[in-house]
Amino acid sequence: MRLLSICLCLLLPITAHATCEGRDLRLDLSAETQAELDRTISDIPFPEGNHWIATKDGTVLHLIGTLHTNDARMGPVVDRLTPVLSQADAFYFEVTKNEMDAFEKDLSKDFSPVLITSGPTLVDLMSEDDWAALSATLAERGIPSWMAAKMRPWFLSMMLGIPPCLMDTPEFDRGMDTRLTELAEKHDIPQHSLERIDDLIALFDSHPLEEQVASLARLAGALQAGNDQMITMANAYIEEQHAAIMELAKMQGLEVSGLTPEEFDAEWHNFEDQLLVQRNANWMEKILELKDQTAVIAVGAGHLSNDYGLLNQLQQAGYTLERAEF
Repeated sequence: MRLLSICLCLLLPITAHATCEGRDLRLDLSAETQAELDRTISDIPFPEGNHWIATKDGTVLHLIGTLHTNDARMGPVVDRLTPVLSQADAFYFEVTKNEMDAFEKDLSKDFSPVLITSGPTLVDLMSEDDWAALSATLAERGIPSWMAAKMRPWFLSMMLGIPPCLMDTPEFDRGMDTRLTELAEKHDIPQHSLERIDDLIALFDSHPLEEQVASLARLAGALQAGNDQMITMANAYIEEQHAAIMELAKMQGLEVSGLTPEEFDAEWHNFEDQLLVQRNANWMEKILELKDQTAVIAVGAGHLSNDYGLLNQLQQAGYTLERAEF
């Protein structure tokens, strides 16, 4: 999400030289693991496809799954989408660029929304070993321990999901969302937000701080992303395999977490509920209000699949869905 890229720009010295290089981890899966992944995905509604058209009466919705980080392969995708999407009446993003820009301006003056502003810091709330491991990992991402100690756990969880190489990638945040924003601006198409940033932060902060810290400590290993994870995600995205991205992350997260399957499932459920389920439900309230128009719904690809995914919810609401060119 672009909220993270804003924070990165404000916190870290971004250079413009390197890009992420790594190996697609799917190439190393054993036959047994690949079979397990395939079985899991086969039970998930709408597991693939980054462009779906949902129609009902006089309403046409183009759902575009996005990736928030930059990839040169997105250029030809946007070229293919432009003739169709440029005819839309409106674009709906998670949060529009204009609203993000306003938030960025406010955040540059007051960073408190992502900080622990009173009471104990992470140094006080985590064990010595957990803090040492976490602060070392964050240092690789350019965040010194004194700064990390005062940051909210949900923000640090996102930081762990950013490989260090991305810090040195030019225009790292010019992902599909940004490119579609440029398309909408070029064709003077109105843009709207599906959520408010304040509501998003409130959702992340809805659990007590102590619970957030405990969850961060348990999942720190599973949340970390390196170059290989970044390449795997980008490749799977371009291949339109969004359910595979999520399920592979879950399988590998369990493997590196050190938790029992039961413990990890509980943590994953909380992560999924907060980041996907609740937000999808909130977005659907707005999406279902759209009538007699053609609209583009551009959101992270992970929001499309599964029972709680936007595609399944639209089908349940009586929309006809058809996969389209991406």
